[in-house]
Amino acid sequence: MSANNALHIAVLSGDGIGPEVMAPALEVLRKIEQTTDLKFRFTEAPAGANEYLATGKSMPESTVRLCDEADAILLGACGLPSVRYPDNTEIMPQVELRFHFDLYAGVRPARLIPGVPSPIVGADARGIDLVVIRESTEGLFASMGKGVVTDTEARETLVITRKTSERLFEFSFRLAERRKARGKPGQLTCVDKANVFKAFAFFREMFDEAAKRHPDVKTDRLYVDACSALLVKRPWDFDVMVMENMFGDILSDMTAGLIGGMGMAPSADIGDRHAVFQPCHGTAPDIMGQGKANPTGMILSAAMMLDWLADKHGIEQAAEAAESIERAVDKVYADGIKPMEFGGRNGTADIAKAVLAAL
Repeated sequence: MSANNALHIAVLSGDGIGPEVMAPALEVLRKIEQTTDLKFRFTEAPAGANEYLATGKSMPESTVRLCDEADAILLGACGLPSVRYPDNTEIMPQVELRFHFDLYAGVRPARLIPGVPSPIVGADARGIDLVVIRESTEGLFASMGKGVVTDTEARETLVITRKTSERLFEFSFRLAERRKARGKPGQLTCVDKANVFKAFAFFREMFDEAAKRHPDVKTDRLYVDACSALLVKRPWDFDVMVMENMFGDILSDMTAGLIGGMGMAPSADIGDRHAVFQPCHGTAPDIMGQGKANPTGMILSAAMMLDWLADKHGIEQAAEAAESIERAVDKVYADGIKPMEFGGRNGTADIAKAVLAAL
């Protein structure tokens, strides 16, 4: 944290609707400044597909240095479907940052907010409040840009290491313990495919070793296919789930669908020193500039950032501010605000104004 006690936040607004949802999140943080002793210093920097079109790079070195020096990184949606690298892969600075800063823990909460429709029968009464923890630097994604393609076949390599897995499990058990202290179940489920692949049997063995060091956390183990079925039948039975990168990529989107969609879903990629916070949704170029984007996921990502900063620096007021943002979001949805993806008329400005008023 900087000498003047202002938390330095790197702001990478990104592409498409990224800047449109970033603006309300920054307004919310400025409102937090007005009502608490917390202070922020925001520094904006370029990243994404438009930056690649202009310079040939997804991020300049100055952006990477800023992210290294900042207390936390707020990232809007990045990439555009029409802009690709020469190998036809998308421009994804969010993924590049994971590898650059070793952000091994992808944290994807899925909490059903009052008044938000879920496709799961009974969810409105039973509630959904779970967290997917996705290993974010290895697994099948370790092969990104390294796959071998010939005229007759293509091969990608899945990688699971002891060093990263042990850190991931320690992070996951600690999160389960923190949730238990806040009144949540504090249960951790390992999701894998250990019945078929040696790599996942290795993954599960390390999970079992970590479980012995955290006897107060109830644990479970599920194969990813069975887990997928249970998530759409009884999502309220889950608390914290930890899994390999590709499985986490898929299941985190599915759990977002359980709570109203990607516009409602915040996320974080966390390492030992750095952390990036961003909404789960994409850049949605089809609605860019129309005021239709839902800023909720971005606002809740800012709340996640405050909670992480509170834990990292021991700033209790930051944790309280994170909770106040979540309560404000809950209130505006309970009071009837309805984003356009739910068939409502409330766009970016309406939602932002309501959350600020509720704060």
